[in-house]
Order: sequence, then C-alpha cells, then structure tokens
Amino acid sequence: MINHCKKELPIEACGLLSGYNRKCEALWKTKNIKQSKHSFEISQKETDKLFRLIEKNGQTLTGIYHSHPKAAPYPSKPDIFNAHYPEAAYIIISLGCSRPKVRSFRIINKKVLPMKIKLYE
Repeated sequence: MINHCKKELPIEACGLLSGYNRKCEALWKTKNIKQSKHSFEISQKETDKLFRLIEKNGQTLTGIYHSHPKAAPYPSKPDIFNAHYPEAAYIIISLGCSRPKVRSFRIINKKVLPMKIKLYE
C-alpha cells in the first residue's frame, strides 16, 4: 500500500483489500479518477469488476485504502460522507512527514472509530 501511495504522488492513491474473516489477504490497486491531491474516487466500472474478482476468489471486501499526500492520517469530511462499507476497514496512509503514517478506522453511520492494525507474515 505504501509503495503504491508513494508512486501516485502528488495525487491521492486508492485501492481495495480483500480476504477472509476480516483478514486482508489481497491488495487491489485502483485508479483515482478524480486525479486530485485532496480526494479520491474509484470508478463504478472498476469497483464492479474488482468485486466480481473478489467474490470469484471466495473472498470479501475487508478494506479500502487511500493516501493523504500532505494531510494527517484521519478521515476527511468527504471520506466520512462517502464511506458506504461499514464492514470494511478504512486505511489512510499519510505521506506528509518523513516516514509514512498509517491508521485504520471503521466508519459506521458517519461515526469514525479507530481500529488497531495487526500485521501477519
């Protein structure tokens, strides 16, 4: 995720994560059709295609990630407004400091709930 986000600078990068039992197993890089430094959007066509692939693999959507090129790793108002998958982790990678900062949240009914990230090898 971090490498993808760095590669897309100066715009926000975005993508989906899928897996089993809320564990992320696969990363799906997507295109930010807004090409914006302050927001992102994944096309409905690309989203539908990836959801079919995720389902074909027997997985479910486990997360949605995007970068904040200069802002803190906290959901912006548009991030919260456009959060339509309460079962997914919303992961934000901030690239505004010398080292990337990664935070994860659940966004349920416009409420932002911090999540812990547990890394598996």
